[in-house]
Amino acid sequence: MHMADALISSAVGGTMWAVSAGLIGYSCKKVKEEADDRKVPLMGVLGAFIFAAQMINFTIPATGSSGHLGGGMILSILLGPYAAFLVMASVLLVQALFFADGGLLALGCNIFNLGFFTCFIAYPLVYKKIVGSNLSPKRIMLGATIAGIIGLQLGAFGVVLETLFSGISELPFGAFVMLMQPIHLGIGIVEGLVTSAVVVFVLRARPEILNAAGQSAPLGDVNIKKVILCLLLATAVVGGALSWFASANPDGLEWAMFKTSGKEELENRGKVHSSLSAVQEKMAFLPDYGFKKSEHIPAAETKNEQESASAEKWPAVDAGTSVSGLVGGALTITMAFLLGFLLKRR
Repeated sequence: MHMADALISSAVGGTMWAVSAGLIGYSCKKVKEEADDRKVPLMGVLGAFIFAAQMINFTIPATGSSGHLGGGMILSILLGPYAAFLVMASVLLVQALFFADGGLLALGCNIFNLGFFTCFIAYPLVYKKIVGSNLSPKRIMLGATIAGIIGLQLGAFGVVLETLFSGISELPFGAFVMLMQPIHLGIGIVEGLVTSAVVVFVLRARPEILNAAGQSAPLGDVNIKKVILCLLLATAVVGGALSWFASANPDGLEWAMFKTSGKEELENRGKVHSSLSAVQEKMAFLPDYGFKKSEHIPAAETKNEQESASAEKWPAVDAGTSVSGLVGGALTITMAFLLGFLLKRR
């Protein structure tokens, strides 16, 4: 559900940048008040795991579409909403800057759609209400599944509204929303099941992590090395190898766009879009999670070539994909530690 710059106007992109920046600032304030330096390593490895997990698109049966994990619920349940929002923003920033996944102008929209609705709406108002203080696997599965579905439904609707306010005539509201919502229902069910599996693992390994996150309390002297090592191993396996098995079908957003307009991608419009696209092309050293083919081939063409190759050969065993998963995870961990250092200095 990563939006490209072509889906929004400069006004909407700038507004959502400001909104997301405000939420990031507020979240930094709340995380600093918790004064829990021990949470920083957990933020880093969870961010790396979500980065790797988002690389794996899974097929939605009978649709010709695919989806990927959002990750907002996993982060919220294990870190609390404020730290979770910061980690999600870090993941999306790394993806946009270095992997050309999601536009720079649309970054504020993507942070809001994937972070705000899960961290500040679905988690406190749905998941916590269902699970309460009874941290049983059954309640966690029920709460995570329902909250995951609602979070993705709200995020998908946010995409539709942002394109509407941007005046994207190729994506009329009625037709677009009638495709976006159902396809993200299926994605939300898978999101809930994956979230449940990860959270139940942590519940059995270190329930104190869930208790601390739910009460916005410091971790204290809880030994989290086992959880950290397991998440690092999972990140390496998912990003380095399982990413080869990603579905070649278009994701839910691209699928809905194609069904509505006949195109999976729209052309950038305006100087702001072109300028940011040029910046992104220069900074993205692993565009679309693969090695650059040529300095003279536009990123869009490179993506199409990779998708065609993936469609012909599955699993798409590729060194560039593996390197992207590992490098992206390392960059996300680095950002989390940098953020923790800056908050501690302040």
